[in-house]
Amino acid sequence: MKTQTFKGGTPPPERKENTEKLPIEAVFPSTKMVSIPVTQGGAPNQPIVKVGDTVARGQKIAETGAFMSAPVHSSVAGIVKKIENRLVTGNIAAPCIVIEADGSDRTAYMEPLDPNSCTKEEALARIKQAGIVGMGGAAFPTHVKLNPPQGKTIDCVLANGAECEPYLTIDDRTMQEATEKVIDGLVICVKLTKANCGIIVIEDNKTHLVPVLETKIQELGYNNILSVKVCKTKYPQGGEKNIVQVIGREIPAGGLPADIGCVVQNVGTLAAISEAFREGKPLIDRGLTISGGACETPKNITVPVGTLIGDLIPEAITLKPEVAKILSGGPMMGFAMMNANFPVQKNTSGVLFLTAKEANLVEENPCIGCGKCITVCSCRLTPVMIVRSLNADNIEEAKRYGLMDCVECGTCAYVCPANVKLVQRFRIGKMQVRAKMAAAKAKAEKEGQ
Repeated sequence: MKTQTFKGGTPPPERKENTEKLPIEAVFPSTKMVSIPVTQGGAPNQPIVKVGDTVARGQKIAETGAFMSAPVHSSVAGIVKKIENRLVTGNIAAPCIVIEADGSDRTAYMEPLDPNSCTKEEALARIKQAGIVGMGGAAFPTHVKLNPPQGKTIDCVLANGAECEPYLTIDDRTMQEATEKVIDGLVICVKLTKANCGIIVIEDNKTHLVPVLETKIQELGYNNILSVKVCKTKYPQGGEKNIVQVIGREIPAGGLPADIGCVVQNVGTLAAISEAFREGKPLIDRGLTISGGACETPKNITVPVGTLIGDLIPEAITLKPEVAKILSGGPMMGFAMMNANFPVQKNTSGVLFLTAKEANLVEENPCIGCGKCITVCSCRLTPVMIVRSLNADNIEEAKRYGLMDCVECGTCAYVCPANVKLVQRFRIGKMQVRAKMAAAKAKAEKEGQ
């Protein structure tokens, strides 16, 4: 089978062997407590429950009226104990609703909705009310992605099953264990966007999935609109700008997949879409991979959203003494955490416990201008010139070199022989640009009053 790929990128060690053959295991926190971040994608939400309230599993507990938003639901039946700032991914404090499970099976799901008979508006409303966001990492509200601006015609929906980050295998297992839900969610998206086809894209380290997916597509009678494409195993193949290249398209600078007639959805997101229609279930459970050299019991698990990783230790997760780094996410784009007491969110694809050798804890050295970062950049940028511009406090020059087009995949930092913290500098640079834009907008609005 011919495989497609993109220019640039790098093949880091996969390190998936510890979990790739392990089925997804349902796990519940030993404390019976969840700490659910109020906002998990889109505009900031506000709590709509208060301390002391009794809530059901699937009940909406936070929302906002903004279009670019996704409500949050209780992942357990129980009592609201606290509403306070707590540590979340990114090592920031964010408002969380703390709920103690009462052991009951009370639910507050929505009524099932037939995606074949409902209107487009009803379908988009269902996806929003289910609180579905991109589960590949970005947590972008899914109903927004499936409703492109007027004038943008979608002809292809891509199911992103590349899972190019090392260690992570939860998408692989989801495609094996929830095959029908993934396919159903893809068909729903194809019909909703009026696309001509849906394509499930996987890397060639997952060719074992080809017969699984193709057989189920055939059984369900969707072989006329759905297909499977295999691309080369290379990081960051799963990025939107790279995965569309397997069908011969390229997103322009500053553009989106909709600009080239595509919508890209993670396979976990597609399964959640199917559940929202067929079961009326909001996005309240999250599958993720637990792995790393300092983890004694690597596994694929599913937990209620809001479960603290620390509450799974040691009952579900056993660690070795040599934990040197804890990552929320994969090793390329994940966030290093100060401890394990942070909650699983809708976009948490994995948690890694790394040894010092795996974490590559080395000192940063001066850039030697070797250009390796340029050869691997999948966005065809010049990272060395961006970072030099930022070091010189020349934000405008950094933007000209493509600062705002960087997808922060980390490939440049991975190959840098001087261990320059490129991605961290780019993130800070982007924050400066956005702060400057916000200040200019506020000034213009004030002068216009």
